[in-house]
Order: sequence, then C-alpha cells, then structure tokens
Amino acid sequence: MPIPISFSNPIRPVDPIQVAGVQQPASSGFKNILESAIRQVNAVSTAADQSVNTFVSGGKQELHSTILAVQNAELQFEMFLQARNKVVSAYEEIMRMQV
Repeated sequence: MPIPISFSNPIRPVDPIQVAGVQQPASSGFKNILESAIRQVNAVSTAADQSVNTFVSGGKQELHSTILAVQNAELQFEMFLQARNKVVSAYEEIMRMQV
C-alpha cells in the first residue's frame, strides 16, 4: 500500500550566488557576476590576512580559527581559478569554431 507524501512548501531551486553570500546585482551580466566573485575572493583573502596578523601579534585569535580562515581563502581562490580556467577554455573553443 503506497504512502501518500505531500509537501506544504514546494521545493525551489537554489541560486548558488545567493547561497555564497554574494548579493546579485540588478543586472546579472557576466561582468557584474565576475566582479562580485573577485570582490568576494579578495574580501575572504583580506580577512584571512587580518586573522593571521592578529594571531601573530598575540591578539585574541585562536590557532584553529586562523587556520580555517586561511584554508577558506585558499579554497575560494582555487575555486575562482578553476572557474576562470573553464571560461577561458570555453572562449578558446568558441574561437576555434568555423563560421
């Protein structure tokens, strides 16, 4: 006997840009998305640098939170770099197409 299942709230797709904490501009062109991604990577890197400086200077910064901040900055940069490589690869593929 099948069990009926119903959802009170429909499942909606998640926008990955909003999940990452980046506010999506009104015009979501490629340039704006790229600029916001660069700003986000830069902000995370700056926060990691500040965390390291605070820890080294003897401030109230714990070692594990400093390491997590640095790892987060490295992962964000790697992800951005991989996305950039995919875009460049796609551009090169388009340029190789014959019209």
